[in-house]
Amino acid sequence: MQVIVVNSQKGGSGKSSVCRTLSVHVARAGRSAFLIDLDPQRTLAQWHEVRQNEEPRRAELDAQNLKDGLEQLRQRDVDYAFIDTPPQASENLDEVFRCADLVLVPIKPTPDDLKSAAVTVTRLKELGVPFLFVVTQAIQNTNITAQAIAALSHHGPVAQTLIVNRVVYPAAFTDGRTPEEIDPKGNAALETAKLWVNIETCLHANMKAYSERKVANG
Repeated sequence: MQVIVVNSQKGGSGKSSVCRTLSVHVARAGRSAFLIDLDPQRTLAQWHEVRQNEEPRRAELDAQNLKDGLEQLRQRDVDYAFIDTPPQASENLDEVFRCADLVLVPIKPTPDDLKSAAVTVTRLKELGVPFLFVVTQAIQNTNITAQAIAALSHHGPVAQTLIVNRVVYPAAFTDGRTPEEIDPKGNAALETAKLWVNIETCLHANMKAYSERKVANG
């Protein structure tokens, strides 16, 4: 099982949206996925409660029993666990980060959001946890988006695929769906598929690097 934690220091960055769209995408591809909502606002959990389709499933866990809960999911041969977190990067989340195979850091292309990214990334680097920036709510073909990608690349890897600001996202989320379920061939669905390829590539690279370090260390 691979554990994907989604965290950003800034509220409204699209953490829950990323969890929703990616988990539904892998579930529609026939992989088993579980959602875990550690954010007290429970945006992800509330979306799942009104959802008609039972996939992806949701595990009711908190930070204290997360490690044991993930082990139980692993024993059930679950493929992916997606964890939504509070908008912070304090030491209180260290144990959550340590459980991750990859931390996704959603960032809106705004000056305030870019400043907040450094806080999360500093903590992840201190812990040695792999991460990937995901630009969300982007406006295509604008200087500010291009500048944001350039700025983020100085801090770490940035997903090639952007999550563009589209009306279909909130429209789909209202009744527990995602854009991919409303229009499987639409731009938002294609965007999600491409982003998942970016994430899989990152996960595979991290696994390879880990194996090489393990061999080198005997």
